[in-house]
Amino acid sequence: MPQVDFVDTHIHLYDMKHPDLFYGHWQPGVPHPTLGDKIQRLAERNYIAEDYIAETRNSNVSKAVHVQAAIGSKDPVKETEWLQEAADRTGFPHGIVAYADLREPDVESVLERHCQYPNMRGIRDFSYGDYLVEPNFHRGFALLEKYDLRASMSARWQDMEKLRGLAAKFPNINIVVDHAGAPEERSPEYFENWKRGMAIAAEADNIRCKISGLGMGDNNWTVDSIRPYVLHCIETFGVERSFFASNWPVDWLFSSYDAVVDAYTEITSGFTHDEQVALFSKNAEVLYKI
Repeated sequence: MPQVDFVDTHIHLYDMKHPDLFYGHWQPGVPHPTLGDKIQRLAERNYIAEDYIAETRNSNVSKAVHVQAAIGSKDPVKETEWLQEAADRTGFPHGIVAYADLREPDVESVLERHCQYPNMRGIRDFSYGDYLVEPNFHRGFALLEKYDLRASMSARWQDMEKLRGLAAKFPNINIVVDHAGAPEERSPEYFENWKRGMAIAAEADNIRCKISGLGMGDNNWTVDSIRPYVLHCIETFGVERSFFASNWPVDWLFSSYDAVVDAYTEITSGFTHDEQVALFSKNAEVLYKI
């Protein structure tokens, strides 16, 4: 358990029976690109705010940010509405990173509707193709500054030069690299490529690193196996632009919540108290204004 408060910046809540929400990644017969059929175990139950609060009671969790999960829903704003109802009822989540297709011509109307809810804080657009350099994507991305929204990006090391270019074009938009760039292998060659990619992203002052998901897909992960990734993120982005998250309950498929938080705690045990506070809570509170 950390000795400081933990603001968890990447959680997913869901209600499989909600009439307006659809969870495309967890449907039978639709294997996840990284996790395969295993992810469908999540669909065997609902996971609502009360479940998250109960599961994290021993880990000093003080606040949480929800990242969109209802992939494939007809109206993405329905998820924000449902999450705000949960926040009003329980206090969680404190921030909402919602979905919008930033390439859609009418995306501004979607952003306006999302922002009617007080806990709205950002957008994750699961785009495809060469979207980071597409003019249509840039047009929608520019609106994030107008609505004071953060961009949550599912970018891998191969994408980082283009992400750096996007950040340079929009210096007033805070960009978050989700899951530490989602490293896919543990080989030495891949690790070196990933390190170079993360260093390229870190050159842009408005890009931040969310350290999470490092045990995702690895039933045998250990503190030592993720330590080099955690430390490289912090060394490259600096303590001031790095923060932790759990990716819960997806990472529940591979470990316990306490094991994830305890791993971060052990890896940063030699850091100063102020550095630990920054990584576990302060940076997230400032970025997401929670």
